[in-house]
Amino acid sequence: MKRKKQAARYYTLLLVVLGLALATPAMALSPAIAAGSGVGNIPQGTQTDAAYAASFTVSKVSNVFATAQKISCYRPEVGYFTNLGPTNGYSGMSDCAGAANTGEDIGLTPYATQAGSRTGYPASTPMLVKGHSESDLRVDPTNPKHLIGSSKWFVSPEGYNHQLGFYESFDSGKTWPIQGHIPGYEGWTDNTDPVGAFDGFGNYYALNLPYQFSYDADGTHDFQIGGLPNKTIAAEAIAVAVRPAGSTNAQQWLSVRNGQPDLIATFNSVGNAPDKQWITIDNNPRSPFYNTIYAMWVNFNGPYGSKPQLSTAKALPNGQHTNWSKLLVLPTLSATSADTYLLPHVDGNGTVWTSVTNFPSKQGRTFATLGVIYSNDGGITWNGPLVAASNVIFSPGIYPNTTFRSGILNSFTVGTVAGSNGKYPLYLSWEDYSAGYANIILSASFDGGNNWSNPIQVNDNQNAVDELQSNLTVGANGTVSVAWYDRRLSCPTQGSSEAAGAGLALDTNNPNYAGSLPPYGAQNYCVNASVQYYSANLTPKGHNIRLTANTWDPQLNAPHTSCASCATTFLGDYFGNITSDGVNYMTFVSTYNDGSNPNFRQQQVVARLLIP
Repeated sequence: MKRKKQAARYYTLLLVVLGLALATPAMALSPAIAAGSGVGNIPQGTQTDAAYAASFTVSKVSNVFATAQKISCYRPEVGYFTNLGPTNGYSGMSDCAGAANTGEDIGLTPYATQAGSRTGYPASTPMLVKGHSESDLRVDPTNPKHLIGSSKWFVSPEGYNHQLGFYESFDSGKTWPIQGHIPGYEGWTDNTDPVGAFDGFGNYYALNLPYQFSYDADGTHDFQIGGLPNKTIAAEAIAVAVRPAGSTNAQQWLSVRNGQPDLIATFNSVGNAPDKQWITIDNNPRSPFYNTIYAMWVNFNGPYGSKPQLSTAKALPNGQHTNWSKLLVLPTLSATSADTYLLPHVDGNGTVWTSVTNFPSKQGRTFATLGVIYSNDGGITWNGPLVAASNVIFSPGIYPNTTFRSGILNSFTVGTVAGSNGKYPLYLSWEDYSAGYANIILSASFDGGNNWSNPIQVNDNQNAVDELQSNLTVGANGTVSVAWYDRRLSCPTQGSSEAAGAGLALDTNNPNYAGSLPPYGAQNYCVNASVQYYSANLTPKGHNIRLTANTWDPQLNAPHTSCASCATTFLGDYFGNITSDGVNYMTFVSTYNDGSNPNFRQQQVVARLLIP
């Protein structure tokens, strides 16, 4: 049986969890939110495109092209050399040829998990990393200047061939001197879905999803067990790699435990497809569950829908941890069990919350119900689900005018300041497509998820365009940050320096665009990133702020999720957003050439600004 691993990663809905008595008399509450009811309800009002464009400078945002600062290589398990270039900037898979300067183990000899590979695997030499899609960012609770970001490390965007990689800063995001692929699971074709968390000791845990496939003659991904590259390892797994506190080079990772890879769960590829793993660690010393690790994912098991699963462990000071607990199936919103998008967070009381998104139909995903579940005893027993929103209409699989597909269209987080009732606020944002284009909607609960505020529209653009893929975080002072990808600004015009920097002349093949190519001046096409701030009770603090210094083209060097000749491409399902010491850090994709990206590859940009 052939299947497309990325098919499970598409649609979204979301909700929020948890409570706090911060609600003001003006904030109406309801047990559940009606779909689409927040569209057009923009408390701060709209702003012109010119004002939005200028807000980058006005708000003193800084940008750093983090992953362009180093050259990385690794030896992939499977080589794939189809080259779609020079159209759209592609250049195929290339030998490293001594270019790496990260200090990582580039695989001059095969990695340990590649020892059982069949004839023809792994690839004959290390290959050059050419793209960095998908974004996650975390800050060390023991050192506010220490940040680790992670993303997909592509050696072949055409073949969707990647490991997970990391980039690390010790100076509040100004420079990123340590980078490389996250080692330990190179025997799998791909490692996917970057997400990490710090424990209370300053150790960083990357939760990985390694999986195997080979390529058929037409370039599609083949998941048949008999044809997998390495029969000595699991077809798919949920796994951990730990970067111990105090690490100083790219190779210092712990991925082996008791002589074996640190696998939480393994899966046979027939009838089981783990996806959308997420991790959080309770790093609050006052919590009764201090340093408990919560690892969650969803197992899509064919006609039976999907089962959200959990395993826990206790983090230890040296970067080790206790045994992973027996897998626990979490409660779901509907008997259909078509549930996904677990986004766990721990509140100040030690309660762990996660959103759960339910699709009423396992076959068709056009609307969904958003809910939340929680545990008060360290993940042993769970309460809920509590419904936050129903009949939410989400974005189509591929956005208009371009080929990149939708990602996780919801985000969830927990507030940092408890209300008079002792509860912490819950915040939920999601993409709403009821108007025929995507808007970002936001709601909150201040009473433990039982009631939710009337939803508001976050994006304040005047013209109808797609606003997508939000990510929530909350500062220490309770300020809510919503960040997302934004398409309100048109692509640069022909002959402009901005068009040259965006590489628009390379964009000559786009089956989803009816206009002329290159897309000079195209609307609802090119991309920026934005943020909006709110007080804890969702009173807006100013207007949307532009996070990107330059508009960029999502068609350049975009990974092809299913096969090189297939139209669907990828930016990522995640958008990094974190706060520390009064600063908001966000990481996201850009293909713009700021002088460090002459090949217009997907790079991870880190934006930095003070929290209002």
